[in-house]
Parts: sequence; structure tokens; C-alpha cells
Amino acid sequence: MRDSYASNPQFEAWRRGERIDWDARASWWRPFHDHIARAIARGVSVRRARVVSEPVSEYIRWEHYVTRANVEAGEEVRWLPRRNASDLALPGNDFWLFDGRLARLHHFSGEGEVVEDELTTDAGVLGLCATAFEAVWQRAVPHEKYEL
Repeated sequence: MRDSYASNPQFEAWRRGERIDWDARASWWRPFHDHIARAIARGVSVRRARVVSEPVSEYIRWEHYVTRANVEAGEEVRWLPRRNASDLALPGNDFWLFDGRLARLHHFSGEGEVVEDELTTDAGVLGLCATAFEAVWQRAVPHEKYEL
């Protein structure tokens, strides 16, 4: 839900004009993509929703570009312009929700550095995360249709 996160080598390379050779899969495929692909092969649904300000930040432009890797691994990704989320109750942190039974909350510094990841099974937090995600998902634009 952030418009910017801490810089990283891949983002900096993109800023310098370097682009991924999508035909050279070994150059961009990571262990994370293996995990996602294996989960998808088992029948698990992996969905990611991003809430973004428009016009988008440079970081989000890069994130949109590299999302192709997530999609090729099997994730479904959607984008929701922040202006379309004003009436939604959203958690204060980015999160991953696993089977509605576990949430991983990401706590960031103001500069976008990960400060702490928190795991919780609190029913209230899980309910908020599930409800918020579904509301965002219903409004969000599929990755292949979202234009920057």
C-alpha cells in the first residue's frame, strides 16, 4: 500500500535504464518464483493487490514493470488507484494473508525499510485483512489491463 519502498539494486538498475531480458528466464527467476509456481501447481491461489496513488511514483512504475515475473510464476495481480479506495477500511500495514488463518504484517520505517514482520492469528486482524483484501480485489484492475 506504499508508493515507495527502500531502494534496492534491481530498482537502481532499472533507474539507470537497464531492462530485464524476459527471454532469459534464468536471469530473473528467483527462489520466490519457484515457491509461487509450486503452490500454484498444488492448486493454491496466490493473489496480490496493490493500492497505488496516481500519477504513480517512479518506484511503482518499476514495480509494475517487474510484476511480469510474479504473473509468470502464477500470481494473479491487480492494481487499485488509491482514489478508488477512500471508502474502504484498510489495515495500516502491508500484509500477506494465508488461508484466512495467519497474517504476516510488514512494518516499515518512513523511508520504506522493513523494521519488523509480525505474524498474527488474531481473529480481528485476520477478519479486517480478509475483508479489506476482498474489497480491494473486487475494485482493482487486473495487471494486464492496468495502464500507468
